[in-house]
Amino acid sequence: MSDMSVVSDHGQSPAVHQRISSLQQEHHKLEENLAREEARPMPDSLAIASIKRRKLAIKDELSALTGK
Repeated sequence: MSDMSVVSDHGQSPAVHQRISSLQQEHHKLEENLAREEARPMPDSLAIASIKRRKLAIKDELSALTGK
């Protein structure tokens, strides 16, 4: 299977596909960080807000890249 099959299946260049994958990985790590912060006895509300803002920015970029 060639790289072209990935491009034609999703209409994305390899660079865009890599960016999407990278954003998904970062989003997953942020989910873990958020859960860890929220589980603390005294969660840092500023840290939580920052993580949520970054997650939203990633989700917006993913939507723009995937058209969803």
